[in-house]
Amino acid sequence: MVRNRQSWKSETEAIEGSVTNLEPWKNDERLKDLKGIFHLAAIVQHSRKNPEEMYHTNIEGTLNMVRLAASKRCRLIFVSTSGTVGCFRSPEEWADENSPYCEKEVSSWPYYDSKIKAEKQAIKLAKELSVELVIVRPPVLLGPGDIRLRSTGIVMKFLKRKFPFLVRGGIHFVDVRDVTQALVKIMSLASVRPVYHFSGTTLSLKEFFQILEKVSGVKRPSLVLPSSVARILAKTLDVLPLSFLPDPVLLEMATKFWNIRSLYAKSELGFAARNPEETLADTVKWLSQTNHFF
Repeated sequence: MVRNRQSWKSETEAIEGSVTNLEPWKNDERLKDLKGIFHLAAIVQHSRKNPEEMYHTNIEGTLNMVRLAASKRCRLIFVSTSGTVGCFRSPEEWADENSPYCEKEVSSWPYYDSKIKAEKQAIKLAKELSVELVIVRPPVLLGPGDIRLRSTGIVMKFLKRKFPFLVRGGIHFVDVRDVTQALVKIMSLASVRPVYHFSGTTLSLKEFFQILEKVSGVKRPSLVLPSSVARILAKTLDVLPLSFLPDPVLLEMATKFWNIRSLYAKSELGFAARNPEETLADTVKWLSQTNHFF
């Protein structure tokens, strides 16, 4: 399903519509034998500015997919984010499928807050409507093919030398191709669990950009801000925003450490994350071939 069929450059058959309004398209003839739903739609905005549309789309859009799954009596796979459970103050911490939400850590970041609320409300509604709901939580998705330049934006900005400095924090990413195979596997299984994590590679930001420098030839920033300094800068930018510096939310996020693990993905789905250098090299190659940073 796409919001605008004309802007979707693909031969894949598309239904035009919005997740926040089911009525115009839920009875489309092509959906009469629907056997499963992959719900990946969301607004991703790492900022505290005007988050109302994001909250509405991310929460109500997810609840609408639960309602659609109920009406079609089919399985719903909701692609959420590792950020609902896997954000920490130290690199030694991690979360698996049984871990609690990290609400305290992400409460001031509207995107992750909206995803926690979406998960909670979807679980409640799915139970009420007897929907088989599977929540999957990947970290940052990298690799080729990000035509909207959403997750790969961090790589593109690096290649364009738009990072004035680094922050002493961490990042967790996984290859979108590995996640895609696992999603298809979940839909094909007779019996599934309510939550799956897709753990990839956990690195410090310094290590992440060292690999990017190696595969791209672009030199990483030499200045690395301590976490305490970055947090002070973020508070300053909340009051006095400067367009040439990152949004305060991005700075705050950069000071954290992100890490999830899975109890089931390998044994039940055959999931395995590929070499991180391969993922980053293929991301850079795709961006260069599609002229996204020249």
